[in-house]
Amino acid sequence: MILEAVMLKVRPGMEEEYEEAFRRASEIIASMKGYISHELQRCIEVKGKYLLMVKWETLEDHTVGFRKSNEYQEWKKMLHRFYDPFPTVEHFENIQL
Repeated sequence: MILEAVMLKVRPGMEEEYEEAFRRASEIIASMKGYISHELQRCIEVKGKYLLMVKWETLEDHTVGFRKSNEYQEWKKMLHRFYDPFPTVEHFENIQL
């Protein structure tokens, strides 16, 4: 399992509209092969800042399966207009302790 982690900065004044768009877009990502779960966290200290975490079975489920899909084009159309600056996506793997 891998964790996709993204710090998102939403344009000022668009937070409510973004959250509603994200609720609708969640159906897209949840339908993808290799998807496990996701959550969107709103920052308490900084208005318009969010943390998105998505669990995937494999890195390729995200980077190839989702990112190269028609569904991703719809996701992009629904959400990318809200971000400024455009976010950096990082992937993490669990360390067995």
